[in-house]
Amino acid sequence: MTQQEWGQLRQRLLKTVGQNNYTNWIEPLEFRALQDGIATFDVPTNFLGNYVSQNFSDLILHELKSDSHDVRRLSFAVPANASGRPASAIDAPEAAASAPSSSSYAHSNTPTKSALSAAPLDKRFTFDSFVVGKPNELAHAAAKRVAEGGPVTFNPLFLYGGVGLGKTHLMHAIAWELQSRRPDLNVLYLSAEQFMYRFVQALRDRKMMDFKEMFRSVDVLMVDDVQFIAGKDSTQEEFFHTFNALVDQNKQIIISADRAPGEIKDLEDRVKSRLQCGLVVDLHPTDYELRLGILQSKVEQQQIVYSDLNVEPGVLEFLAHRISTNVRVLEGALTRLFAFASLVGRKINMDLTQDCLADVLRASERKITVEEIQRKVSEHYNIRLSDMIGPKRLRSYARPRQVAMYLSKHLTSRSLPEIGRRFGGRDHTTVMHGVRRIEELKQSDGQIAEDLELLRRALEA
Repeated sequence: MTQQEWGQLRQRLLKTVGQNNYTNWIEPLEFRALQDGIATFDVPTNFLGNYVSQNFSDLILHELKSDSHDVRRLSFAVPANASGRPASAIDAPEAAASAPSSSSYAHSNTPTKSALSAAPLDKRFTFDSFVVGKPNELAHAAAKRVAEGGPVTFNPLFLYGGVGLGKTHLMHAIAWELQSRRPDLNVLYLSAEQFMYRFVQALRDRKMMDFKEMFRSVDVLMVDDVQFIAGKDSTQEEFFHTFNALVDQNKQIIISADRAPGEIKDLEDRVKSRLQCGLVVDLHPTDYELRLGILQSKVEQQQIVYSDLNVEPGVLEFLAHRISTNVRVLEGALTRLFAFASLVGRKINMDLTQDCLADVLRASERKITVEEIQRKVSEHYNIRLSDMIGPKRLRSYARPRQVAMYLSKHLTSRSLPEIGRRFGGRDHTTVMHGVRRIEELKQSDGQIAEDLELLRRALEA
């Protein structure tokens, strides 16, 4: 078959599948060769090849045979230079003895034994690049266990947490690891929105049996951001039945969401119950040490590109303190800092950091006030606010006072003298001593460390 013939065939496909499907799935195909009854097409991603193989291969085969081409099956290959990974091929199932006519075309949903990634995997999101700290160590350990591909004692694994805390990173890492360790497994990774889209499409095209067969034939089902199916009754119904069918077959399910199953509004009780029957793991907001570790890891990556740039002392610590709620923003800030320093030929020091990241730092400016911290701390330790701020030096008042000073330094932009004035007119050296004392106790006293984390989370909520 010539390229011209393929061009004419594509126009016929356009009329059959419609402009939307044509633009998304047919147009990216590049005809490579027809040899020994196999028509090979180059595709930009494995996902696109898998999708075309499952949904359009019969139709393409039918059109090829209509042009008198001797072709038994299709093969879709990602060229080695398309993704920076070795070339890989996806073979479509062989055509039935009698190919259907275009008017009675039915989608082929025979599952492939390669990873079927409806949401393309990010090659940066692996276990090697995931920085582990106290807030995420349980989630990381559970994800690693599931990624081994063997039987586990918890199903599903439900990961939840706020934006930028690493849920999607862990989901992608599991998928990459499963591809490497267990290439025989059929792994389906997609977002809840994509699950819903496929469900609606199957309803519209009257292909529900195909939909059910495809989702019930996977070995590992991974659904990201499951909160998006809340309030969608029919989608929840189908998700519930899919979930049950896979659990009954001892197939592994991994789910992520922005909150715990019981806190997802408009999610049916039976779905909540099912999601809670496995291991539910919270990715806590990052603490200072973890953010600093992430920055240090990111610096190593940046220095591969910008080998002549070094970060002066204090910069990473400053960023880890100031940008606390979102790891993506934190990493993006460092990337911008390196690029800016390289372009203007300046050292990465505090002055450059504040110049380059002025907008990010303003956006991340903590809106928490010293007064709010004082109220929260006095409530937490069950003491009167006037006693904490007042002159009394009893330990039952002094320790909460030091905790409040520590939090005021780290969670507000107030200077030490300003903080001292709000604590009954105390000198800045008193504040400094209090902050230093809590820093020491945090390492040796587990209760203080826990109190600080609880208070910080309550204040930043």
